[in-house]
Amino acid sequence: MDTKQFRNALGSFATGVTIITTRDEQGGAIGVTANSFNSLSLDPPLVLWSIGVKAFSYPAFAKAKHFAVHVLAADQQALSDRFARPSTEKFDGVAFEHGLGEVPLFPGCAAVFECSTERCVEGGDHVIMIGRVERFTVNETALPLMFYRGRYVIPEAGGIFSPPAKV
Repeated sequence: MDTKQFRNALGSFATGVTIITTRDEQGGAIGVTANSFNSLSLDPPLVLWSIGVKAFSYPAFAKAKHFAVHVLAADQQALSDRFARPSTEKFDGVAFEHGLGEVPLFPGCAAVFECSTERCVEGGDHVIMIGRVERFTVNETALPLMFYRGRYVIPEAGGIFSPPAKV
């Protein structure tokens, strides 16, 4: 199978954009942009996302007791870009608060889910991280940042989408 064509085909599924945050064993802030987020269960309240086993931040998430999922708002594309790139300085100059387990929480998101790590499930070159939602917040007026065919898509009021922005 051609993995590039397969990845392009998967890009036909429009997704929201999230940043997942946690703390490493030394207490350092860790964060990564991900579009693999999904709901899993209402009772108990479970969500999931996946991370590549070769990702720089994988060891921290594999050992983390808590993580937070930030569903980004349409005006947070720069934050998404920042956390999508490998860097040890992702949090420099970025405002955040502390949530469960001292996990970084960003303001202004469409929604934030604070989770305790329930389980990790191996799946090929990724690990599925399952979290139990301990608390959440929702910004009812925020429009979501979306990703479609390798580009950001910004919804506008009334459900109309602007042309995709190149990444």
